[in-house]
Amino acid sequence: MIKESELILNPDGSVYHLNLNPENVATTIILVGDPDRVPRVSAHFETVEFKTQKREFCTHTGTYKGKRMTVLSTGIGPDNIDIVINELDALFNIDLTTRTPKATHTELNIVRFGTSGSLQADIPVDSFVLSSHGLGMDNMFHSYRDAATVRDLALEEAFITHTHWFMDKGRPYIIPCGQKLKAHILTSEVFEGITGTAPGFYGPQGRVLRLAVQDPQLNDKLHSFNHKGHRMTNLEMETSAIYGLSALLGHQAVSLNAIIANRPTGTFTKDPKQAVERLIAFGLERLSSF
Repeated sequence: MIKESELILNPDGSVYHLNLNPENVATTIILVGDPDRVPRVSAHFETVEFKTQKREFCTHTGTYKGKRMTVLSTGIGPDNIDIVINELDALFNIDLTTRTPKATHTELNIVRFGTSGSLQADIPVDSFVLSSHGLGMDNMFHSYRDAATVRDLALEEAFITHTHWFMDKGRPYIIPCGQKLKAHILTSEVFEGITGTAPGFYGPQGRVLRLAVQDPQLNDKLHSFNHKGHRMTNLEMETSAIYGLSALLGHQAVSLNAIIANRPTGTFTKDPKQAVERLIAFGLERLSSF
């Protein structure tokens, strides 16, 4: 039995942070960062059966073209993803009454709809990127004993060598996306590559305001990394954590990003709202037939 201090439930039996009960969530789950983006996604649903919000975690569940889906906001960063993925998994794979893991595993299909900045000049603003891998530059995933079983260790070593990685920041980890979900979502109009997940927006992504960064050349190193055809495409703050925890827990996960900035060319989309709307429409259409 899992102790009350380890799996915390609210008085109504819902999981502590997300404020959800099992019947509130579909097995197809869209993750967005911003709570305000949740109603922008659910506005495309034909029906909305459930809504709730606690802190930054806003959830809507409904149907799109007859397929039941949930859209949930995570907030920003790998630490929030640790909460979201573990609690979503608990809703389906732990009996919340007896506090014991269920004998039958339920696989979730998890897709992130995000925005990101491109690291490659040939991936323009307003395009889409599907993350073939998530590269974690945080340390959250190393807290899990079996993390190495789902990592691409050879790709990690190549990245560490190429960037002369400063190991005081922790060892980078690289996780591939869910292959079944990728095969269904990926089309010729979508770029594919490694998405870097940073534990912050400024220094960890090479932005300099009043503080000098440890490696001023890091973004150039990310831009130039290419190992057996795998290159870095973009930077954000969630994908590697989603991929790592989903893989360990037996779920399919894919991250889709609308590119709103291009770091090499210094360009920014003229209409970020429209870029996100196009991504939502594309992602929902692909998911509706999965």
